[in-house]
Amino acid sequence: MTESWFGLLLEVELGAPGHGGFCVARHEGRVVFVRHGLPGERVVARVTEDRGGSFCRADAVEILSPSADRVDTRCPIAGPGGSGCCDYSHTTADAGRRLKSFVVAEQLRRVAGVEREVLVEELPGTGDGTGWRTRVRLAVDSGGRPGYHRYRSSSIVSELSCPQMDSVAFEGLSGQQWRPGAELQVVLDGAGTRHVVEIAPAQLSTTGRRSPGRRGASARRAASSRARPEKTVIGSGRVTEYVSDRAFTLDATGFWQAHRGAAQVYTDVVTDWTDASPGDGAWDLYGGVGVFAASLAAGVGPEGHVTSVEFSRRAAEDGRSALADLTQVSFVPGRVERSMDALAEPVAIAVLDPPRAGAGRDVIDALAARGPRSVVHIGCDPASFARDVSLYRAWGYELTDIRAFDAFPLTSHVECIGRFVRK
Repeated sequence: MTESWFGLLLEVELGAPGHGGFCVARHEGRVVFVRHGLPGERVVARVTEDRGGSFCRADAVEILSPSADRVDTRCPIAGPGGSGCCDYSHTTADAGRRLKSFVVAEQLRRVAGVEREVLVEELPGTGDGTGWRTRVRLAVDSGGRPGYHRYRSSSIVSELSCPQMDSVAFEGLSGQQWRPGAELQVVLDGAGTRHVVEIAPAQLSTTGRRSPGRRGASARRAASSRARPEKTVIGSGRVTEYVSDRAFTLDATGFWQAHRGAAQVYTDVVTDWTDASPGDGAWDLYGGVGVFAASLAAGVGPEGHVTSVEFSRRAAEDGRSALADLTQVSFVPGRVERSMDALAEPVAIAVLDPPRAGAGRDVIDALAARGPRSVVHIGCDPASFARDVSLYRAWGYELTDIRAFDAFPLTSHVECIGRFVRK
């Protein structure tokens, strides 16, 4: 077994970006995943994690030959040893999007066998990459102070200065005493109202670890927090958002796109790519409060039908209220993988917006077996998106179009939307 390099300083040259916000380097035959650097830079990197084997993780603590794309970091808490919020705050916005484009194309090639150049596009309202976020989930440390988790750690940075969200969202929060182990959901909604909801601490198992929550859609929607009591501290806890002049009201802890420009842009793409005809049947899977269902309803018309499947029962109820005038839309609360067999109507087109883990084999197999002529699939993780692409291709669906968006500026995260047409 290789002797641990933990804590060692290594002088390395950084290569291509990897999925996860690091660059790949090599030292004495091993791979080193280095954060806070840029391709082509020579750096001194401190090893932060080494579990043996062929690779270890490190932070760039000294830049010996900086890249022309390097800028002064815009996030004061995300440097070496800091929080995991901003992977790319040390590079220009254009360079950050180029790095993400490389990662998306690499994942498609390696995982899905698709050779495709991908241009990561800027979303409206991004500006200099700061202040774009509308909602954030903060952790509370043992002293009752809110903050961000350190990278790959349960410890918390209690300084609320990440620039992704307007600083007005955090005013007064550090001065209050919160329940240790709780979480704070902070939202600046489409009406400009601030909401802060305190979510009770997660239960601890007999080993002292947090008991694992349910995975899948519940990890992304409100269900995981619904299992713990909530206390609205600021605002009403019910937020209002707008897409295509339609208002959607939902819980502050419910799912909505984090970037203020994302929901409208994604809706425009879905509207453009879904070849809906009057009378068609359409599915909106992982449908939330029905944003995409509203777009599909316009395409299928009053004589068609749209079924939205969403794990969160509360979100489905909110969707019914928001789309009450669209009688061709129905909402089915439940897990997507368990609900599709019960959907009796034929499906011509489908839209999926699954959680970060992707839709997976069970969902895509069940969907493809029903034979929709086209599918629009939205993914917020390049690796799981590429895996889902490979599953569609195995069923004879062709990836005819793909767009990627810089929906999480200053970070390594990126949103991909693909259109699949049955051959």
